[in-house]
Amino acid sequence: MAPIDPHSFTDSTHPLTTHISLTFYFDFPSSTISSATLVSFSTPYTGPLTLDTRSLSVSSVLDPLSLSPLPFSLSPTDPILGQSLNISISKQTHQILILSKTSPSSSALQWLSPTQTFNKNHPFLYTHCQPIHARSIFPCQDTPAARVKYTAKLNIPRELSAVMGARHVERRDPIPSEGGGLCEDEVWCGDDRVVEEFVMEQPIPPYLFAFAIGELGFREVGPRTRVYAEAVPEVLDAAATEFAGTEEIVMVGERLFGPYEWERFDLLVLPPSFPLGGMENPRLVFLTPTVIKGDASGSQVVAHELAHGWTGNLITNKNNEHFWLNEGFTTYAERRIVEAVQGEDIASLNIGIGWMGLVKDMERFKDNMEFTKLKTSQAGVDPDEVYSVIPYEKGFQFLQRIERQIGRPAFDVFLKKYIATFKFQSIDTDMFLNFLKANVHGIENEIDLKLWTEGTGIPPDAMEPVSNLYSKIVLLANEFKLGRIPREDEVADWKGQEWELYLENLPKSVEASQVRALDALYQLSESKNYEVKVAFLQLAISARCRDYYGVVERTLKEVGRILYLRPLYSALIQGDRKEEDRTFARRVFSEACDSYHPIAQAVVEATLAKNV
Repeated sequence: MAPIDPHSFTDSTHPLTTHISLTFYFDFPSSTISSATLVSFSTPYTGPLTLDTRSLSVSSVLDPLSLSPLPFSLSPTDPILGQSLNISISKQTHQILILSKTSPSSSALQWLSPTQTFNKNHPFLYTHCQPIHARSIFPCQDTPAARVKYTAKLNIPRELSAVMGARHVERRDPIPSEGGGLCEDEVWCGDDRVVEEFVMEQPIPPYLFAFAIGELGFREVGPRTRVYAEAVPEVLDAAATEFAGTEEIVMVGERLFGPYEWERFDLLVLPPSFPLGGMENPRLVFLTPTVIKGDASGSQVVAHELAHGWTGNLITNKNNEHFWLNEGFTTYAERRIVEAVQGEDIASLNIGIGWMGLVKDMERFKDNMEFTKLKTSQAGVDPDEVYSVIPYEKGFQFLQRIERQIGRPAFDVFLKKYIATFKFQSIDTDMFLNFLKANVHGIENEIDLKLWTEGTGIPPDAMEPVSNLYSKIVLLANEFKLGRIPREDEVADWKGQEWELYLENLPKSVEASQVRALDALYQLSESKNYEVKVAFLQLAISARCRDYYGVVERTLKEVGRILYLRPLYSALIQGDRKEEDRTFARRVFSEACDSYHPIAQAVVEATLAKNV
C-alpha cells in the first residue's frame, strides 16, 4: 500500500474518483442521513479499492448495473483517520454503489434544534468538511488530491429548503426509484417530503463539499450574488447591507487574478455555532454571523473567501502538509483586494494584525517547531489540532518577500501565469517552487527558498508592516504602558481593525484599574465587533479583572467560532491561573458545548486537556 496523503487511506495504485452521484434522505428526528453514493472512475477497474469513512454504517456495496453485492470490510477505527472501507472488485467496472448511514456524531454535521436557531421555528443542519470530515457524510477518497464532480439529490422535509456549494437544478416531488433500496418508497416519497437537486460541474476536493438545510430566505445583492440566511428579516437585511459591495470585490479580484471560474458567488450566513469566520465553498461561501458588524468591515472576510476562488479552490494543496499553498496565497490575494478597494492603510492594518497573530502562534508552537514550517510533516497528526495562522501569515510573508524581490508588476504577471497553469489541479510545495524557479530565473540565489518553506520560525527577511496609521496605533499602545489611554479625538475615526491592532499591541500584564478605565471610555467589552470584544476580554482575563467574567461567559455561550473560543479558554486556564478560573472555564464549557460544532468541541477539549 502506498498512501498519497497522510490523512487518507487512499492508495496510489488505485484509480481516483472522477464523479460522485449522491442521494440523501435526511431524518431530522434521528439526526442521521441515509445515502446512496455512486462512485465513478475515469477507466474500468478490477482489484481492491480503499475509501475513507468515519462513523458511517455501511450496509452494502453493489455493482450498480446488476445490483450484485461486492465484498467489503471496514478496518478498526483510527482516532484520526476513521475507518478504511475495503472493497473487492472482481469484474471490471467504472462504477460502484455504496449504501450507508451517518452517525448522529458525524464530525462534519451540526444538527441544530429549533431553539438553537435565529427563528426558533424549525431545525437547521449544515456541513463543515475541511480538512478531513467529508468521510463522515459519505464514503470517499477524502484527500484534496482527488478532485471530483458530483450530482446530489437531497430528500428533505417539505417545510425546509436546501442550499449547496453547487448549481441548483430544481426543487420537486420525490419519485419512488430514488429510494435506492435505502428505505421503503413511501418513506422517501411521502407528501411531507421534497427533493432539492444540485450539480457541481467543476472538479473540487472533497473538503469543499457543502450544504445547509433549514428555513432559509435570501436577498439579492449583485448580479452574481445572493445572501442567504435564516428567514429572519432583520438578519437578512443586516447581511444584505454588510455585503452590498460584493460585486465590486469580485470585479477587483478578476482584474488582479483573471476570470472568476465559478459563475456564482453566493453567501450563506449561518447560525452562531459555525466554527469559522468563513468557509470558501465554491458558489456558496459559508459565513459566521459575527462578520455582520454594521460598518461593512465584514467584507474583508468575504474578500478572503472570494480570493479562494483562485487560490485554494481553483489551485488546491495536494494534502494538508502543504496547506500554506491554499491559505498563504489566499491571504496575499485578499490583501491585494482590500488594498484596491479600501486603500493601503487598511491593508497595512490587516498585515499588522496578521503579524501579531503570527508572532503569537510561533510562541504557541515553541515546543513543537515542526508546525512553524510552511511545508510540514503531519503523519499521525490531527490537522484540526495543529491549525493556526502560520500557513496564512508566514505564507503571506513568503509571497510578499518574492514580490519585494522582483517588483509588483513582475509578480502580478507570475501570479496570473501560476493560476492559469495549475487551475483545477492539486499541487505540492515542490511543484510551486519548481514553477517559481522556472519562471523567475535566479530567484533561488536571491531568496533562501528552503529556509522559507522548510525552516522553522519567522525568517529574518520577513517584514512587519510600515505605514503612518499602523505606526501611530503601535505608538499609542506603547504609551499605555506609561498609563496613557488614547484621547477621544485620537480614536474618533477608528473602526474595529484599528481597535483590534491597538489591543493586540498592549502589554500582556496590565492593572485591572487600567482595564476598567479603558472600557469606561470606549465600552470595548460590549463592542459588536467580536474581534475587538475578544481581544479586550483577553486583556481583562490577563489582568484578573473579574468584573468582566460575566461578559466572558456570555461570549463563550453565544458564539461558536474557534477564533474566539480557543484564546478565551486558553487565557482562563494558562499556567499561573487560579483554580477558580480553571473551574470557571470547565463549567462554562460543560454548559455551552452542546451549542458548539463538533470540530469546535474537539478544539476546546484539547485546549482544556493541555492545562489539566
